[in-house]
Amino acid sequence: MEKLKTVLEKTLKETGAQERVTQGRAITLWPKAAGKEISKVTEATYLKKGVIFVKTENPAWRNELIFQKEEIINKINSLLEKKIIKDIRFI
Repeated sequence: MEKLKTVLEKTLKETGAQERVTQGRAITLWPKAAGKEISKVTEATYLKKGVIFVKTENPAWRNELIFQKEEIINKINSLLEKKIIKDIRFI
C-alpha cells in the first residue's frame, strides 16, 4: 500500500498540477523570504512565467526593493528548493 503523500505527489506530477502548487507556495513564501519589515509594506499578488508580481505601499519602497531583488529571488528559490522565480516586478 502506497503512502498518501506518494500518491498525491505522483498525481500532481502526472496531471501537471505540481507546477501550480509550487507557484502558489512561492506566493505564500513571500513574507518569509522578504522579511518582516518588507512584508508589512508589500504583498505578493501573483506569479506568471517565473515572474512574481508584488504590490508595494509606495514608490519609495518600490525603488528600495529593486536593490534587494536578487537576494529575495534567491531566498524564495531556496525555500522552494527549485529555481522557479526568475524576476520580481514591483507594482
